[in-house]
Amino acid sequence: MAPRFSIFRLRSKSLLRGIFLSLGALVTSLRLEGFPGKDSLHASPWQILMVPIAAWGMVETARCLTRKWSLYYAGVLFLLYSELMILALAIFFWLYPI
Repeated sequence: MAPRFSIFRLRSKSLLRGIFLSLGALVTSLRLEGFPGKDSLHASPWQILMVPIAAWGMVETARCLTRKWSLYYAGVLFLLYSELMILALAIFFWLYPI
């Protein structure tokens, strides 16, 4: 029987799942904006889908917080702040197309 990783079990806490969701939402939002080429920047109505995915990534990361202060807790807080910036960037790309 093959081991099941916690990233695939939705009921268990997984820091990696939250990071992958947020980074995936960021990369997809940038690609929908037409990022690599500065001449092809445009808005896409599909960018609204990246906002809930980035929020889901934040929730998954927040589930990993513990009650006791430690360096792990500080690292998770740092990840939450970075995912908050990703969420703000996804909302910005959706509301204010370049």
